[in-house]
Amino acid sequence: MSSNSETETVVVGAGPAGLTAALALARYRQRVVLVDSPRAPRNSASGGVHGHVGLDGAPPAEIRSRAWKELSRYATVELREADVEGVRTTDGGRFHVALDNGDTVEAPTVLLATGVVDIHPEQVDGFSDCWGRSVIHCPFCLGEENAGRRWGVVVDNAELATFSAVAFRAWSSDTVAICHESMPGLEGARTAARSMGGDVVTGTISRLLHRAGALYAVEFDDGRVLERETLVWTPAQRQQPVVARAVDELKLTVDDAGYLSVDDTQCTGVPGLYAAGDLASRWKQSFTAAAAAGATAAEAIHASLIMNAVRG
Repeated sequence: MSSNSETETVVVGAGPAGLTAALALARYRQRVVLVDSPRAPRNSASGGVHGHVGLDGAPPAEIRSRAWKELSRYATVELREADVEGVRTTDGGRFHVALDNGDTVEAPTVLLATGVVDIHPEQVDGFSDCWGRSVIHCPFCLGEENAGRRWGVVVDNAELATFSAVAFRAWSSDTVAICHESMPGLEGARTAARSMGGDVVTGTISRLLHRAGALYAVEFDDGRVLERETLVWTPAQRQQPVVARAVDELKLTVDDAGYLSVDDTQCTGVPGLYAAGDLASRWKQSFTAAAAAGATAAEAIHASLIMNAVRG
């Protein structure tokens, strides 16, 4: 089944960026199809979203359910649960969006808001069990919930090792950086960290010792055990498959780390194709930042549709 030709925007992904954009476009009375995967969202392991006024502590599933109910009140919004298999351009200057259930949607504008995929280190036993609870990627998101505990910060460079000795003292008075023995600048970082009351511990983590996701120690591959109750660990990330395919097929520009490059309006290098949220930002990954990017994209999409109508 194909959607009717009056669809103006397809929003791919219903995280904070996609939901915010869809709501803004609905209030502009734009005809929107919002497509989201039926799989659990990336932040489902977290007990709550924090730092967003009015939603502080709200569980991700509750926010998503509430948002879908709000959007369902708008007659110009169509909600679909499906995985998007591909996005391509048509000869008429529109976008063809293919869903995994065989449906297709065409529209003059598309917003990619799929987020990214966190790559959990498979060689570390217990990582996934602790993820989002006592292993956190962002202390500014979940530091308060881990305050007063002994922290370890997994780093890969000397600057971060030194920084971690003092950066998180608002939450923990006992913080050490953890890195590989071969890290350049190790001794200088260790000396600097110790001068500020911190330390740098070296080794390869092989196992996280925990009770139902509550970390109590880190085990290294040489058998050493370091008592820690919280780990700050930002794993590697990759784009969702549909975005990776769009990068290749539509020749989208990415930065050195593989995140989509966008302008101030969240537009990619392809006219009519926008991207918002974590897929376009490595260092501003939060609910609030993604929602703000979604709002920016929606405003730009609305303006572009109006200008296209004026030009005829």
